[in-house]
Amino acid sequence: MILQSKQMKIAVLGCSYNRKKKTTRFLTSLVNQEVPSNYKMDIYLLDDNSPDGTGDYVEAEFPSVNLVRGSGSLFWAGGMRTLWQHVLNLETYDFFLLCNDDVVLFDGAVARLLEAHSLSEHPGNIILGTVQDSEGSMITYGGQKIINRMTGDTANVVPAADMLVPCEIGNANIMLVDKTTVDTIGILSSSYTHGIADYDYTLTALRNGLKVWIGPGYYGICDNDHVITWLPQRTPLKKRIEYLYSPKGLAYNEHMVYVKRHFPLSVPITHVKLWVKTLFPIMYDVFKKDKKIKLSP
Repeated sequence: MILQSKQMKIAVLGCSYNRKKKTTRFLTSLVNQEVPSNYKMDIYLLDDNSPDGTGDYVEAEFPSVNLVRGSGSLFWAGGMRTLWQHVLNLETYDFFLLCNDDVVLFDGAVARLLEAHSLSEHPGNIILGTVQDSEGSMITYGGQKIINRMTGDTANVVPAADMLVPCEIGNANIMLVDKTTVDTIGILSSSYTHGIADYDYTLTALRNGLKVWIGPGYYGICDNDHVITWLPQRTPLKKRIEYLYSPKGLAYNEHMVYVKRHFPLSVPITHVKLWVKTLFPIMYDVFKKDKKIKLSP
């Protein structure tokens, strides 16, 4: 009698809002992915009521994608939480692949992520897929190491060619999460509306004895759309203060929750930095250090 290996199921989770062209490129790169024969991949996209008709377009042009419609006010973290919980309520999955809808996956990226996961013998793993800019010259998103726990400063980590590299903080532009991790720490924290939730998730995983790794090589293209994280000095002060508290701005309240949770020693300096960005952005610009990493030719 020949025993058949269990079919593993992976749910791909993404959110979209009002950028139809980018979402189309992302989904095209995703639906063309091939996974090993013992895997089944289901794709879920939450469209947060995009004014440009992204939801209707996806429903018509990508029939294999399971479309979930949002309220229009979920933002990224809220949308991903809503979608993730929706999928958990549907059926049991062995893996969850979180992706941003502005990523273009390389051919074979999903299969390589699954292969990377198999390299770890530890129960409970998060595998991060590093992405480059469209010119292939810079790491834009991936994994980071903490270089100063007093300030919370981090540095990008260059992936190895053929092995996992441990890290501490990761972007969910491409993030593979296994069921053991979800069973242990749940999904993205409800403390965050838009950003920071992925950083919090990887640090929470480590705190609970799970592993966070950078997968070998590169997995896609995604240009950095957060080069400047503050408004210029010429912006009216009222607007700058609004931006300080905005979920898509500096998200002051949520940022402080994150810092208190993971870097309590850096609470005072983080408070000062955020206000300097707001009140005297020109000063912060002078002392800003560029953390991009150039790739070898």
